[in-house]
Amino acid sequence: MAPVEQDALAVREQLFHDRVRECIICALLFASLYILCHFIITHFKKHTDFTAVHDDEDAAVNKIALELCTFTLAVALGAVLLLPFSIISNEVLLSFPQNYYIQWLNGSLIHGLWNLVFLFSNMSLVFLMPFAYFFTESEGFAGSKKGIMARVYETSVVLLLLTLLVLGMVWVASAIVGNDAASRQSLYDLWEYYLPYLYSCISLFGVLLLLLCTPFGLSIMFTVTGKLLVKPRLLEDLDEQLSCTRFEEAAVSYRIRSGKASCWLNLDMEMLREQFFAIRSKRRKLELRHRASPWQRNLGYPLAMLGLLALTGISVLIVCFHVLELLLDDAAMPRGIQDASLGQVSFSIFGSFGAALQVVLIFYLMVSSVVGFYSSPLFTRLLPERQDTPLTKIIGNCVSLLVLSSALPVFSRTLGITRFDLLGDFGRFNWLGNFYIVFLYNMGFAGLTTLCLVKRVSWAVQAELIRAFGLHKLPLPMTRCRIRSKPC
Repeated sequence: MAPVEQDALAVREQLFHDRVRECIICALLFASLYILCHFIITHFKKHTDFTAVHDDEDAAVNKIALELCTFTLAVALGAVLLLPFSIISNEVLLSFPQNYYIQWLNGSLIHGLWNLVFLFSNMSLVFLMPFAYFFTESEGFAGSKKGIMARVYETSVVLLLLTLLVLGMVWVASAIVGNDAASRQSLYDLWEYYLPYLYSCISLFGVLLLLLCTPFGLSIMFTVTGKLLVKPRLLEDLDEQLSCTRFEEAAVSYRIRSGKASCWLNLDMEMLREQFFAIRSKRRKLELRHRASPWQRNLGYPLAMLGLLALTGISVLIVCFHVLELLLDDAAMPRGIQDASLGQVSFSIFGSFGAALQVVLIFYLMVSSVVGFYSSPLFTRLLPERQDTPLTKIIGNCVSLLVLSSALPVFSRTLGITRFDLLGDFGRFNWLGNFYIVFLYNMGFAGLTTLCLVKRVSWAVQAELIRAFGLHKLPLPMTRCRIRSKPC
């Protein structure tokens, strides 16, 4: 064999081994996410929906739909980890460029992960989740033989009709927007035009949902932190309050046990019981604060609040700086690339510390968006309950989390949280090149987050000052009104 042929064979063999290694790594990563999501869904699912006591067919159908939900949730979790994993991989390759044991961490693997997440996100949103919902609601066509296959046939027909309806709507919308010859030619391309255009609309909806939920979630997280941690109080004698509350609880309890009304006071037992429960709840809170160590009481809550304030303030500063970059430099616009060149330059001017801060901010914004989503009045009914969540609600939660998580890379790059450009089909969204949409999106996030932050912090400081100086104990002003006596 000639040397040239040997070199070509060696190159093809190396490419084959690299491809096999990437497939194995992707399979292991997805299997880990799938197992984790299986335990999460099992923790929330309603067990009566999956028992075969009443109907074996319904139990089997619900189990199939549950596996589809687990797959979708694993894709959502993979979309959340996609951008942090890429940033960390780039910093690791920069720190250890010649290390043999991390050579598997290359641009081809990262690009393949982005393509897989994009493909599975499309497949879950367009096919798997609608199929799971219609599959659980189907009963088979009238007159057909009952069974799982009858449900599969009915679900497939309904899903086909729904797909034709959605594609027709997309066709009409795209024909109205673009009326040139190139646009009309692209209308007949399903894979290269329809699905990316449809997913572009879904991603735009997800990014707008993140814009609305994230500032609201940031304000909710300040409130939740105050409830979970023991807050220090200014000018407060905790021992005196606890002893007074115990005496008050004992007095009300004695009145309830005696069950006799005095000659000058008509005791209402229901009112006394409500008062007793309120005093007991207050006493338990005071005992919890009294048992907390001074470090926990005086250091834990301030550090947590300072951490939230720092992360929120850094996010707003980064977005404001990105707004200035948008006005001065066109390179600040989010764009997509097809080749991931990792290990050449850091994506932060502060090096590894800046990259770590970017990862923390991405997770922080994702958590705050999820908190804001489930705290909003429109979606609070979707909040899952432990061991009591029906299957339809699980499907709704999986779809919602997938929409939020799949928009997270575009959300982070649009706001300038990271400089890591969007890989694969994530950068093909039409609205990413529109300067006005990107600029207004950044301004909206900075304005809403600042408004929620100032409002929440100012209210908290005002409430603590009122409590510290005892102003909350003052009687409220009452308006006098003349009561007209009714004739007997």
